[in-house]
Parts: sequence; structure tokens; C-alpha cells
Amino acid sequence: MSEGKTILLVEDDPAIAMIIRETLVGECGVFASVGSIAERNAWLADNRPDLVITDVVLPDGDGIDSLPGAGVDANTPVIVLSAQNTLDTAVRATGIGSYDYLPKPFDLDELTASVRAALQRRLEPAARADAAQADSHGLVGRAPAMQAVYRTIARLASNDLAVLILGESGTGKEVVARAIHATGLRRSGPFVAINMAAIPRELIEAELFGHEKGAFTGAHSRNAGRFEQAAGGTLFLDEIGDMPLEAQTRLLRVLQSNEYSTVGGNQALRADVRVIAATHRDMRTLVADGRFREDLFYRLNVIPVTLPPLRDRRSDIAALVRHFVEMGRAFGLPDRQFAPAAMQWLERYDWPGNVRELGNVVQRLAVLSRDTVVTARDVETILHENGEGGGAAEPADVIARAVDDWAREQMASTDGEGGIHSQLEAIVEAALFRRVLRDVRGNQLEAARRLGINRNTLRKRLGQLDIDPTHP
Repeated sequence: MSEGKTILLVEDDPAIAMIIRETLVGECGVFASVGSIAERNAWLADNRPDLVITDVVLPDGDGIDSLPGAGVDANTPVIVLSAQNTLDTAVRATGIGSYDYLPKPFDLDELTASVRAALQRRLEPAARADAAQADSHGLVGRAPAMQAVYRTIARLASNDLAVLILGESGTGKEVVARAIHATGLRRSGPFVAINMAAIPRELIEAELFGHEKGAFTGAHSRNAGRFEQAAGGTLFLDEIGDMPLEAQTRLLRVLQSNEYSTVGGNQALRADVRVIAATHRDMRTLVADGRFREDLFYRLNVIPVTLPPLRDRRSDIAALVRHFVEMGRAFGLPDRQFAPAAMQWLERYDWPGNVRELGNVVQRLAVLSRDTVVTARDVETILHENGEGGGAAEPADVIARAVDDWAREQMASTDGEGGIHSQLEAIVEAALFRRVLRDVRGNQLEAARRLGINRNTLRKRLGQLDIDPTHP
């Protein structure tokens, strides 16, 4: 327990407030709880907390935007809780100098650990206020795996550490790199990207560090390299795992000394950049195989960011589809809506090309679909025409995943009294009966035959489930 410490909780949901109070009351000397910005401001007029825990959406305003100037000392740690689980929320939380950001639903042990750590130290002065104006920078999705990415990006905003972004091809590594740059200390400087896999190995050093006139055959004039072009900003080294060993050695020296010279030059130039690298390869395997320098790996891997494949964040697919439709509209593509069955088809496909593949498919559907509403047949046709149809999960697998997700939520929210089997049975039966009855136009005899059950049994279950067979 932190003797004498005062915690202020700003949370309008009484149930959540009670749970947090019961969890943290032993961690401090005074625990105060209010449910609105007005109540918070009134409490702060007469008190000074050692820690503030605040929700974002409150009955009378935004808990983040309204906190600066409300009477909280700039060195007071703030923990932000929010169900608005976007990069924007994480960045705005950082913008008020928050100590931590926990997306709802949060783990109580994680909250407790964060509170204990926050009470042990005071924060540095608040981070840049204009970071609160940042948007999501092209990052879309609220899946738990993306929340971890948002939190890491937000925590990188106040430092210049090297970052290594890992993930399969098409997961959005450059989008994340640009978001780190746009929310970081160097956001007013240039963002310069170079793909190591796309440059002939004999030209990589000249591309990175520049060259002097006459340095090699064809060097007719002095050229600035990417380090010079990115001065004051961020240098993004994409597909770093494909970098030749000889170029790795020189890059390591630059990262160690923050100095470099052009090819053919002898003047030392300052490397005034933040380095962000990315790869789809397993870097530790490359190191073990001798294809990547271990010392360079650790120089680049100061802060790792691992992006999830799209198949591990299927709940984000609908939001991503809307995002790509809006992007297409900005480029003159026709507006499109997606039928529920079409969206279900997209959500059960395994997307080996990840977000990049999804964006490509949505844009093709926008052009090739004959109607304003994209159908499941449209989606299936596009994927099969491009040799991609085999990636769809079997319907039984989709059902199994849905049951698993539903059961996990029920187990977490119930008190162990049981009954989830009968709940699920009713949900599944109702959906099945309605589908069959619609297909046979309310003919109960034919529906019972299709279902393989007795007609009287069907009638009884329809009554128990309150289903009108004439309007299923």
C-alpha cells in the first residue's frame, strides 16, 4: 500500500467504478471517485491527487481533452481507460502526458501493476499538447492485437529510439512507420523510405549515404543519400532482412557513431535521423544463420513492434472494408455497400496477403460489381478469378470460432451458475429454424423433413423460441 497517496477515479459507469475501487482501495491512503468532468473539477478545486485514473467518454465531455488546465499538476501521473480503442485515443492520452493507457475491457492485475508503478514515480512535464490533435494515420481496427500496437506507438511519441517493425507481408508495416513518425518528435521533418530488397546490392551504400561526382562509373554529379534526405526526420529501412552483409557493417558504424561519409567522400556528416526498420523475415533465424549481424540486430531492435496478420484480427475486417471504400471514393471509384453475406465471406477468408490483399480486393469489387451492393457471389468470384479462393475457412470452422468467442465472453461475464449450454442451443436452433423456414416459405412439414426432426417437435420448439413460422 502507498501510504498517504491519493487516487482520483473519473468513471461514469457505477459498476466499473465499484470494481476499480474494490481493486485499488488497498493501494492508497485516499480513493476518491467521481462520475463527470464537473464533479472532477469541483473535487480538484480543493484537492491534489497523486494519481488520476480517467475514462474518456464522460456525460459532459471528453475526459482527455478537458484534463489540461483542470488543476492537475503537470507531474501527476494519469492512467487513461477507454472503450474507444483507436490510435487517436492512445496518442491523445500521450498528449496529456499520461503514464499509461489501458483499453477497455482491461485486466485488473494490469491496472493494479500500472497504478503501483505510477505511484512510485512522478512524470516528466506533459508531452506536446498538439499531439492531441493527431488522427489514426491510416491505422484502422480495434482488435486487442492492434491495441498493443497503438499503445507502443503512443509511448514512442516522446523519444527517438530505434524501432523494428515485424510482421507478414501486407500487414501495414510502412503505415505503422509513418504513424510513428507523424506522432513523434521529428514529425515536422521528412519521412524517407527505402526498400532494401528493391535495390541492387552494389548500389545500396550509394543510395543510403550518397556519392560524390566521379565516385564510380556513371556518377556524373554529387547525389544526396537517404540519410541526408531524411535529416531532421525519419529514415525507414524496409525489408532490412534483405540487406547485404557488407552494407550491414557500414550501417552499424553509422548507428554507433551517428556519422557517415558519402561514397567517394571523406567529410564526416552527421546522421540526424530516427531509424525505423521493418521486415517480414524471422530476424533471429537470419542472425543464427549468419545472414544478419547480431550487433546490428540489437541496434535496430531497441523497440520491437509486431503486427498481427489479418486472420488474427478478423473483427477489424468490416472497419477496414469501410476504410478502403472511402479511400476508393476519394480516387473516383464508385461507392459500394457490402451485403451481410458478402461481409461474412470476407471475414472467413484467411487473407494470406493480409490488409494489402483486402484493400486490393475491395477496390476491384468497387470497379467490377454491377450493383451498388456487393454480394457474396461477387466476393467469391473475385477471389476465385485471381486464384485466391482456397484461402477461405470452412463454414464449420467459422461456426466453431464464433462459438469459442461467445463461450469465452460468457465464461468471463457469468458467475458460474451455468446455463450457457441452453442459451447457445436456443441461439443456434432459432437461427437454423428461421433459415430453413424462410427457404421452404413457412411449410412446417417440409421444414421438419429438411431438419430431420418430427413435425410436432418442430412445432413445440417454435413455440418455445417464440418464432412465427409464417414470418420467420
